[in-house]
Amino acid sequence: MVIQMIITKNEPFTTEEIVKKNKIALESLSMDLKRVALGYNRGSDRMAERFSEEAKKRKDEINVDDVSLYIKKLLSSLDKILNGDNKTIISENALMYSTLFQNYSRSL
Repeated sequence: MVIQMIITKNEPFTTEEIVKKNKIALESLSMDLKRVALGYNRGSDRMAERFSEEAKKRKDEINVDDVSLYIKKLLSSLDKILNGDNKTIISENALMYSTLFQNYSRSL
């Protein structure tokens, strides 16, 4: 059995470890987006804005080279949907993105 190693920052990571890190980051992003949707839906704007900031930080943890094309497109448009003016639309989009990221992470 041959294990491929990817070296970054003087720390070796196997391909499986990189996939696992992406999976955890995508699942966490999904939960943050779900909390954004719930916050705006409940009228708790402060909570929604806080988790929106968390989601933006979480997005940066994902290695986009190791995800499929449609996830790359979703990640690239995430800031745009979270910075909108209409809270109802932000809530709906955050819930949709949350479901898409969750489904993708489960397929890994």
